[in-house]
Amino acid sequence: MLGRIINNTKIIEKAMDACWVRNEVIAQNIANADTPGYKRKTVLFESQLNEAIEKNRKSESNRRMSKTPASKSAVEDVEIKIIQDNSNLSYRLDGNNVDIDNEMASMAKNTIKYNVLTQSLNSSLGRIKTAINEGRR
Repeated sequence: MLGRIINNTKIIEKAMDACWVRNEVIAQNIANADTPGYKRKTVLFESQLNEAIEKNRKSESNRRMSKTPASKSAVEDVEIKIIQDNSNLSYRLDGNNVDIDNEMASMAKNTIKYNVLTQSLNSSLGRIKTAINEGRR
């Protein structure tokens, strides 16, 4: 039980790191909205996290069958990648493909996601604290 809570905590922490990086990338995009030739950047993370979680589940079920000790979680190896959008879908003559309205909406969505992850992490840590306090009684 505690192992599952700790693993979920690691996933939440990694997702919060990705949100932080995404916030910085969006801020860079907004700051360069008027820079000629600037190509917007985006963060690639969620698909890699889902693959790592699935890999973790498979290895956990295999480990239970063979009764081998736990190893390092695949989630810890997930990298937060920043990629450049090189598409020629720019509607501007200067080659800049940043849409300020889209970036502002992405920033709001990312802020909400970060707040939800913060609440989820607080909840997980609260469960651990409850388990420790109840164990002392």
